[in-house]
Amino acid sequence: MSQKLRVPGLDDDEGRTLNLLAEQLHQKKRRNELRSSYYDARHVLTQIGGSVIPPQYSQLGLVLGWTGKGVDGLARRCTLEKMVWTGGDLGSLGMSTLQDSNFLLSELSLGRTDSLLHGVSYLVTTRGDVGEPDALVHARDALNATGEWNGRARRLDSLLSVTSRKDDRITGFVLYLDGLTISAQKDGAKWSIERSEHPWGVPAEPLVYRPRSSRRMGRSRITRPAMQLQDRAMAALMRTEAHMDLYAIPKLILLGADESIFKNPDGSMKAAWQMVMGRTHGIPDREDGDNPRADVKTVSSESPAPHLAQLNALAKLIAREFDLPDSDFAMTDMANPTSADSYAGSRENLISEAEGAMGDWSVPIRRTVTRALAIQNGLSAVPPEWSGIEPKWRPPIYLSRSQASDAGSKQIAALPWLAETEVGLELIGLDEQQIKRALAEKQRSEGRAMIAELARRTSALSA
Repeated sequence: MSQKLRVPGLDDDEGRTLNLLAEQLHQKKRRNELRSSYYDARHVLTQIGGSVIPPQYSQLGLVLGWTGKGVDGLARRCTLEKMVWTGGDLGSLGMSTLQDSNFLLSELSLGRTDSLLHGVSYLVTTRGDVGEPDALVHARDALNATGEWNGRARRLDSLLSVTSRKDDRITGFVLYLDGLTISAQKDGAKWSIERSEHPWGVPAEPLVYRPRSSRRMGRSRITRPAMQLQDRAMAALMRTEAHMDLYAIPKLILLGADESIFKNPDGSMKAAWQMVMGRTHGIPDREDGDNPRADVKTVSSESPAPHLAQLNALAKLIAREFDLPDSDFAMTDMANPTSADSYAGSRENLISEAEGAMGDWSVPIRRTVTRALAIQNGLSAVPPEWSGIEPKWRPPIYLSRSQASDAGSKQIAALPWLAETEVGLELIGLDEQQIKRALAEKQRSEGRAMIAELARRTSALSA
């Protein structure tokens, strides 16, 4: 059970909602922290079953970054370029101000990564205080926020965002209810709360990765199979480390020698490294023994190739789990694509996964941005005509500038009027800054041509 929060000033319904969400956050905490440790490469395999591996090798603290690569490999394919408004002017609404004051594109990127990591993250929109931007957008991960999803209304009924902890106990939080935000902070043994009413319902949207009817809050990209495969790979690394030490030292068998050659002059046993690193040993004869003269036999060491082969096989398995190409993980036996078609084919599953994720994230991002713009402009509701504001994603398949330009030229050839539009300039591969510069220079050139024409006509009339 998590801690029972008793905050003076909350009514019974608010207290029940608070503790319900706090318990929900506590129940998911262990699994979310585990996945975070995998992503941050802090999950260390300390031991493996059996007693074959010497104990010192279980203390190496070996880690792998495979699961982090699996998350980032998809996250980097889902890049939000900008917000667009068909038939409207976002600049007139202060979109650039919202982006700059909130580092909006970066903040949305944080939320997408947390969504892949824990299955869900939350975008919270609030009004700024004195000295802050008019509208604030914050991404909160599932370690510090959780909510109640209303499946019929397709929105959150409540959200708890933890702002501070002490000794793993909640000492500060913000509780978002329908039209009401409650901020609370504990100072010593005393709670202080602030209430703020607003017209925005619960001003938060969940970014969900791979939702389904039985799991509306999605699932993590770091799946149980992926964690198991990484653990097995770390065990293989541990065995390889032990094997390499043994492989570097020849195995010797002494026949007919007594233990005196392994002792110091004082009768104590020599250290293991002294016996291993010794290059020349004087072994006395034993006239009374069955083997009067000692004999040394050398046994060839085993190759570490089986361990490396297992590691390579596990790398390919986890590549399948993450829909990434073998070349991102495996050490050998993978083919690098040599053509555009083979490159795209090797990443077809990843591209379709990215397209699905961007589709799931588009609606909550649109709702978040339009709400933030409304707050920034002093409105109490999002105008219906803003429904055309949408996120514009970068294509998840990487194309060279020449490929993009070639494809765009063919489309413009079919519809020549596109060449005079921003869409046409995008199709031939120009970025947003280049498009603005090109249109501005075109406008200046047309202005100079018009002035020259007017001057010519004036001279003709005066002649």
